[in-house]
Formats: sequence, structure tokens, C-alpha cells
Amino acid sequence: MIRFLFRLLALIFLAVAIIMAVLDATRSVAASELVLTPLGSSWYAVSPETLNLAQAVIQRYVLPAVWDPVMIWILTLPGFAVFFALAFLFYAIGRRPRGRAGSLGVARRGAL
Repeated sequence: MIRFLFRLLALIFLAVAIIMAVLDATRSVAASELVLTPLGSSWYAVSPETLNLAQAVIQRYVLPAVWDPVMIWILTLPGFAVFFALAFLFYAIGRRPRGRAGSLGVARRGAL
């Protein structure tokens, strides 16, 4: 069940990453130059209230030093790259582990 949840989140993040990549590609073609929209700009355009809420929560309840160097750096990265990285991370967490029988020299069923 937990693996399914991680794989579902990976699929959602991958879909968002592809949508953001297509938007950046469309803007790049229209501008005749490479356009990479930062995550912070996209988030602010969609929901500025939640961006301000996230900043307030992180600075007040987590650690103020986390917002300035870490989150600001993440928000300046291209949005599609952040969501591709999140999709990869959640897919790696939700994947099935490899069998250990092959590492001991014992043939697994169906391997031959």
C-alpha cells in the first residue's frame, strides 16, 4: 500500500513536470530563445497565498535558516526540473526491492 502511494505521487509529480516542461518549451518557441520558468514564479502565479503561507510556516515552525538559503535556491530552479527530481525520488522509494537470491549465486525461479 505504501509503495503504491509513493508510485502514485511519482506519477503525479511526473505529470506536473511534463506540463511545466511543455509550457517552458512553448514559451521558448514563442520567444525564439530558451525560457526556463523558476518554480517560485510558477507557484506565485498559481497561488501566492500558499507561497506566503509556506514561507511563514517554515520560518516560524521549522527553522528560519532553512527558508533563506535552501528554499530560495529551490524556488529559483526551473519548475520542471524540481518536479522531475521529486518524481524520481518518489519512484525510487516506491520501487520493489531486488531479490537477494541472485547475489548468493542461487538461481532464482524463472531466471533461466
